[in-house]
Amino acid sequence: MKIVDVDVLDVRFPTSRTLDGSDAVHLDPDYSAAYVVLRTDHRPDGHGLTFTIGRGTEVVVEAVRSLAPFLRGRDAEELFGDMRAFWRQIVGDSQLRWIGPEKGAIHLAGAAIVNAVWDLYAKTRDKPLWKLLADMTPRQLVDAVDFTYITDAINPDEALDLLTAAAPGRQEREAQLRAEGYPAYVTSVGWMGYDDAKVERLCHEARAEGWTSFKMKVGGDPAEDARRAALIRGAIGDEHRLMMDANQRWDVDEAIARVHALAGFDPFWIEEPTSPDDVLGHATIARAVAPIAVATGEHAHNRVMFKQLMQADAIGFCQIDSCRLGGVNEVIAVLLMAAKFGIPVCPHAGGVGLCELVQHLSMFDYLAVSGAIDGRVIEYVDHLHEHFVDPVVIEAGRYRAPLRPGFSAEMTPETLAAHLFPDGAVWAPQATRA
Repeated sequence: MKIVDVDVLDVRFPTSRTLDGSDAVHLDPDYSAAYVVLRTDHRPDGHGLTFTIGRGTEVVVEAVRSLAPFLRGRDAEELFGDMRAFWRQIVGDSQLRWIGPEKGAIHLAGAAIVNAVWDLYAKTRDKPLWKLLADMTPRQLVDAVDFTYITDAINPDEALDLLTAAAPGRQEREAQLRAEGYPAYVTSVGWMGYDDAKVERLCHEARAEGWTSFKMKVGGDPAEDARRAALIRGAIGDEHRLMMDANQRWDVDEAIARVHALAGFDPFWIEEPTSPDDVLGHATIARAVAPIAVATGEHAHNRVMFKQLMQADAIGFCQIDSCRLGGVNEVIAVLLMAAKFGIPVCPHAGGVGLCELVQHLSMFDYLAVSGAIDGRVIEYVDHLHEHFVDPVVIEAGRYRAPLRPGFSAEMTPETLAAHLFPDGAVWAPQATRA
């Protein structure tokens, strides 16, 4: 099977006009994606994406185009046979890496391409991605990972030992996963901008549907944060988890003070309390707000950032993102480090397509890496799933294991036709909500 072409599409949804919720920093998101299709000379094609929120998607699209020549004409089985070498080629080109390295638009573009290759790999093996990964041997998994820059945290031999130790009981865990699904938490109840009646209604509806973990956005006016927290805590009850997400809004000292002010509402974690690049700041916050845990990672751009966060005891929950990291290969590296450090992985999934992708990664982690599920949850946001060929299925607050072959990244032809942003057009700013 040859990859004969690489299509990249700028796909945007006008959510800033259709949804009335936001967070403290990203006030007018238009959920979007740089969407990649690997065309082959035989069926199937490989689909991948990286999530964006409107303006700037065109930059990532151009970055994908700059990487496409590394794939055109390549034998797919050759790629599958040495996924580490393929990954290094995509993220490590001696010229293109200068505009990273391994961060920013070029890394997002690499993630979309890498995820499309893994989607193609899973489809050719007639397996959903979580099953493809879980069925790989420990040696095959280790051989897919680039350990450059992280051997002071975990080296290939340690990773091999960890994966080998996790192998017993995998069949039993898979049977449990298929029967019960994977636990989730819901963000859709707690966006800023929702009026009180809507928040209460959504909380009560979510409880009736079986949800036990809820997240709200914070980082606005302190009194308003406290009022909304009281409203949501009252609606969900004291027995359920309440997570809080500041979306990078605060400086370090401010974050500590604001979390202390909200401690009476018993937050399970505080997410992205400050700059995602401030490792030492996160460590300072984590020490100061304990036993409230710090969660972060959706904007941690590579495995080295996660390495530092873990080594510094800066996070209690590791929030991988399926497209901010450099695709599946780099996600595996972070899962291995998290397992070694004993840090639960609870992926970020707010956006278009992220729920579809991260479910595979958490399920693989449970089956083959950490072997743990207690206390772990995947984010769920009820937006835009109808646009995917294999949308997520949620029952009683749990993700059902996807069964369709691939990475669940494929959008419907109708969606792609209806939501393409014109090539070369200028994305005009909309009025921003206060």
